[in-house]
Amino acid sequence: MINLIIFGPPGSGKGTQAEKLERKFNLVHISTGDLFRSEIAEGSELGVRASEYMSKGELVPDEVTIGMLRKKMMAHKEAEGFIFDGFPRTHPQAEALDSLLDMLDQQIDALVMLDVPEDEIVNRILLRSKDSGRADDSDESIIRNRFQVYQTQTEPIYAYYDAKGKAHKIQGTGSIDDIFQKLCDTISSIHV
Repeated sequence: MINLIIFGPPGSGKGTQAEKLERKFNLVHISTGDLFRSEIAEGSELGVRASEYMSKGELVPDEVTIGMLRKKMMAHKEAEGFIFDGFPRTHPQAEALDSLLDMLDQQIDALVMLDVPEDEIVNRILLRSKDSGRADDSDESIIRNRFQVYQTQTEPIYAYYDAKGKAHKIQGTGSIDDIFQKLCDTISSIHV
C-alpha cells in the first residue's frame, strides 16, 4: 500500500498527473473538490453539512472533510493506496489526515510537490481559461493572488512532511509525459 499527496500551486498539473498515477500504480485518486461535489449531489449528511458552509462562502470545517475522506477510503478497501489531491492545505489538516490514516493503520508515504514558477502558472491557467469557463481562470490578478495564497498558507505543508523525511520536490515544467516520468521515478524510489 502506498499513500501519496500530490502537491503544488493551482495550475501545476496535480489533477492531470494524479489521474496518470492512479492508473499506473492502481491507486484511488481523492480530489477534495470532486469529493465535495459528489457528497453534495448524493445528499449525504456530510454533503448537506458541507453545502451549508459553501453556500455562505465559508470553508468546510476539517472534521467534515476528514469524514468524507474516511468514507471514501472505507469504500475502497481493496485499493493499493490513495492519492490525495487538494488536501491537506493547512497544518491542522495535515495532522488530521495523519490521525485518520493512523486509525486505519496507514500513513502518508510521500508528499510530492510539483514545483512550477509563478509566471508559468499564470500562463497555464490563462490558457486553461479558454476551456474551463471559470471567470477566476481568466483574470491574471486573481491567478497571482491564488498563487500568493498558496505560497503563504499551503506551501508550509511541504515543511511539515519534510521534517518527517517524506517530502519530495520535482520540477513541474516540461511535457506532461516528462513530468509523469519524474513522478514515477520518485515514487518508485520510495515504494520498494
